[in-house]
Amino acid sequence: MGPTCSIIYENEPMEKNTMLQRPKALTTTFFNWKELSISIIQGLVITAGTLFIYQYSVMNDYNEALTRTMTFTVLITANIFITLINRSFYYSIFTTLKYKNNMVFLIILITITIVGLILFIKPLIFFFEFETLSITQLLTCVSIGLISVIWFEIVKLIKRTRTNSHGSSEQFIAKSRSNLLPL
Repeated sequence: MGPTCSIIYENEPMEKNTMLQRPKALTTTFFNWKELSISIIQGLVITAGTLFIYQYSVMNDYNEALTRTMTFTVLITANIFITLINRSFYYSIFTTLKYKNNMVFLIILITITIVGLILFIKPLIFFFEFETLSITQLLTCVSIGLISVIWFEIVKLIKRTRTNSHGSSEQFIAKSRSNLLPL
């Protein structure tokens, strides 16, 4: 996840509302508690999704290799989706998919290719002690990975709705400017 974020997020274009946001105070740290808590909650929900697929595998009497493979697949899938969803903490994934950032497609394609090789090439399956997934098992893992991160789109929708119901950022800036004392 670390290298993926570094490569993708560093190449992101500036969002159209960036200059409309209040600047951070000089006394604040790089991460504030609100931002950190969002990441912790996202991590806990991904953990819940991973534990769910583990329990699902155990309840279906899957062997250790298949359980490991399914758990791994959920983790990688969740990481791919969270990379796409966290490109903006305000705009939806459908908006951010339109951003021009060639690295997003490249890094995700490389990740999917490597995972595909690990899951479907016999020497790599043997090396990692995995087992080939059926299409149903693969779709289940991808679905759980998606569900464990897609909820954040609802959080962003609520944030956008609140911003729009309290007035747009442009109105906030205009109001702030009108409250300034002339020099």
